[in-house]
Amino acid sequence: MSKIRVMIADDHPIFGRGLRQVLLGDPTFELVAEAQDGDAALQCIQEQRPDVAVLDIDMPKKDGFDVVRAMEQRKLASAVVFLTMHKDEELFNGAMNLGVRGYVLKEGAFSELVDSIKAVAAGGHFVSPSLATYLLNRRKRHEALIEERPGLRELTPSERRVLQLLAAGMSTSDIARELCVSIRTVENHRAHICGRLSLQGRDALLRFALTHKSELF
Repeated sequence: MSKIRVMIADDHPIFGRGLRQVLLGDPTFELVAEAQDGDAALQCIQEQRPDVAVLDIDMPKKDGFDVVRAMEQRKLASAVVFLTMHKDEELFNGAMNLGVRGYVLKEGAFSELVDSIKAVAAGGHFVSPSLATYLLNRRKRHEALIEERPGLRELTPSERRVLQLLAAGMSTSDIARELCVSIRTVENHRAHICGRLSLQGRDALLRFALTHKSELF
């Protein structure tokens, strides 16, 4: 069975050493790279293409969010686990909106890190149990939005992805590049979404996406 290839990025040397010991102590993992700032982390991900990148949110040069955005632009497919010491729902929602698959509080990192990496490497998600309320809040908001706009259930996977990218602040041309389709195709998707959600007006879809970005994912 092949090992899970992991890189870790954390600017606190003592904490980083602890993470390293956890990973090296489990034969499931292969530690392929380490970094202490966001620029170095991005370079490691680009060069090593790990299965999972474990990123501290607070890093010099580029924070975890900046690294994930840069990964999207470069189409780097490593799954991401965020590490943080902040119990902040806004940060949590921002990470989920970016497609981060794991979110682990540093206070429980050593005990939860192994499970989080295994989960995201297998295509799943992992959130520190103490943050379960944040997940529940997101689900409640999502369900409430569907009650308000039942047409959301009718969106195709492509339309749903376009809506998510609009919520992330991407323009029509950016979305076309991201999805490798024509601008006309994106415009058609936007028109279909507006029809399903009964949105009218030039900027109505963009306003809807930005207002509800935490409920759309």
